[in-house]
Amino acid sequence: MPSPRLQASHCFAFEHDFVGSWRCIPLCVRRKLDLIGLKLKLSHWLELSQAQRQQLVDWPDQPEALQELRDQLQAWTRPMADGEARPLPVAVAEPWQRSEPVPDEVHRAAQQRQVALSAQQWAELGELERFALCKLARPGHDHHNLEAAFAELLPPRAPSDGSSGHKPTSQSGIS
Repeated sequence: MPSPRLQASHCFAFEHDFVGSWRCIPLCVRRKLDLIGLKLKLSHWLELSQAQRQQLVDWPDQPEALQELRDQLQAWTRPMADGEARPLPVAVAEPWQRSEPVPDEVHRAAQQRQVALSAQQWAELGELERFALCKLARPGHDHHNLEAAFAELLPPRAPSDGSSGHKPTSQSGIS
């Protein structure tokens, strides 16, 4: 789990295919957009320079910094072909902002993929990690990174019986 200080700019391993090129909006930026209540379209994102996109990834997420981010994004997007980024309700008490309960959509998605997700595991996740699972599990999303997100964020735990959790390989299975 990234520290609260680092979650503002943390990119997940399952996002590796676009980290650096920034051809997609990473989840750390999408979380900041929800926190400031702005809808930044992919076309807006791609019209920004590489340096601007990197600046958004690196932007801190303290309240005063988020207000500056909102103002900066509105200024950057105002002259764009799609116009200024439009306002949305600011995220307040969203499921990803709460350590309990596990949201139904995330719980259902975990069950469908045979992933164990307890209330304790959910509570131990950081806000960015919960945000990622909520966004990737929501209805209508393509879910192509969801399995990788579950694997990265909820790695299998060793069984409580002290075994490694791996089944021994039989002699017949060795070539």
